Amino acid sequence: MALGFIGTGVMGTGIINNLLKAGHHVTVYNRTQSKADEVISHGAVWADTPAEVAQQADIVFSMVGYPQDVEDVWTRDDGIFAGAKPGSILVDMTTSTPHLAEQLAQTGADLGFKVLDAPVSGGDIGAKSGTLTIMVGGEADVFEAVKPVFESIGQQIVHVGSAGKGQHMKMSNNIGVAATVITMAESLVYAKAAGLDLEMAYNVWRKGAAGSWSIDNYTPRVLKGDFAAGFYAKHLLKDLRIALDAAKEMDIDLPNTALAEKLFAKLSVDHGDEGVQAIVKLWAVFSS
Repeated sequence: MALGFIGTGVMGTGIINNLLKAGHHVTVYNRTQSKADEVISHGAVWADTPAEVAQQADIVFSMVGYPQDVEDVWTRDDGIFAGAKPGSILVDMTTSTPHLAEQLAQTGADLGFKVLDAPVSGGDIGAKSGTLTIMVGGEADVFEAVKPVFESIGQQIVHVGSAGKGQHMKMSNNIGVAATVITMAESLVYAKAAGLDLEMAYNVWRKGAAGSWSIDNYTPRVLKGDFAAGFYAKHLLKDLRIALDAAKEMDIDLPNTALAEKLFAKLSVDHGDEGVQAIVKLWAVFSS
C-alpha cells in the first residue's frame, strides 16, 4: 500500500522498517531530516512537509513527541489535513490526550477524512520486532480497513472503542508501566544496598511473583549500565500528566500515579533524554 509516516524517532524508525519489510511503499517526514536517514536507506521516500506525505499516501500515520507536536503536524498550513486526499485514513500513533484525539477525529470527519487514534505499547524492542500492542480508537470499519497494516507492526491489535478511547487505554497501560518501573528500581536499590548478587536477584524476581515486563526488559539494561532510551523518561512523565489530568476530569484519585509523576519529574530534570530505567539514578547507590 501507499503509506505515509510522520516521525522517525526511536519508535517510528522500527515501525517504518517493518512496514517496508512487509512490502509497503512508505513516504516519510521528520522535523530533523537526518533522523530519517536509516529508513530512507531501507527504501522509504523523503517528503519535505507533512502535507506532501499525505498527498502521496492512502493511509497516513504520525508518531511524534507531544500533543502540541501532533496538533502542529496535523493542522498547520502544510500539515496532514492540508495535504490529505478525500477519503484518506489518518492515524495518530502518538501517545497524546483523549481530547485531542476526539478533536482530530471530528475535524477529519468534517473535511471528509477517516481518523483513528492508535497509541502503542512495547517500547523500542516491540517496534523493532514488530510485536507492539496497538490500542485503537475510532470507527470499527476504519479499524478493519487498517488492521492488515497494523498486523505487520503489532502482535496484539485491539479496537477499544470510539475516538479517544485508544488514548484512554494507553493511559491505563502506562499507569501500570510507571508502577512496575518504579518497583523494579526499588527492588534493585534494596538488593544492592543489602549486598546481594544483582544477577541472582534478577533471576529470582523474573521467575517468581515479582515478575513483570519491566523486570524482564529493563533490569538487564540497568545491570549493563545501559540507560539509552527505548522509552524516554520525559515521555513517560508526559503520559503520567495526561493520565492525572484525565483522572481529575473523571473525579478519581490515583495516588500511586501522582507519586510516579513526582519521581519522573525529578528524574527528567537531568535524565529526561534517557530511558525510563534511569529511574534508579534517583538513589545514591546507582547515582555514581
